[in-house]
Amino acid sequence: MKNIKLTLEYDGTNYLGWQKQKIGSTIQQQLEDAISLLTNENIEVIGSSRTDAGVHARGFVANFKTNSNIPSNKFREALNYRLPDDIVILKSEEVPLEFHSRYSAKGKTYSYSILNREVPPAVHKDYLYHVKKS
Repeated sequence: MKNIKLTLEYDGTNYLGWQKQKIGSTIQQQLEDAISLLTNENIEVIGSSRTDAGVHARGFVANFKTNSNIPSNKFREALNYRLPDDIVILKSEEVPLEFHSRYSAKGKTYSYSILNREVPPAVHKDYLYHVKKS
């Protein structure tokens, strides 16, 4: 058995967040579906944290265990081929079996962009929060 660590980024606009939901598309579900199809195994992906609906991530870490013979560094290319364009695997690597994305995390950084002006933005509107300047 191998433990594969994925470093990814995603645009969460079209998703109900990281964690699987009974109804609606999530990042975790997209990954699990793509990996399961690739490995022919029932895969559970563990994320370093959860994100809310519409939230984006850069450098998000996840891991999964597999018996697949696919080399760890090849998961990146194979998954990027199968995933939608708004989810990208930046790196795939084998890590010790004890590695756990959430419990092994050493820190997380959150970033918020707020635009304070009279009119809302036309560009990058999905990447910032508009507060009307009074």
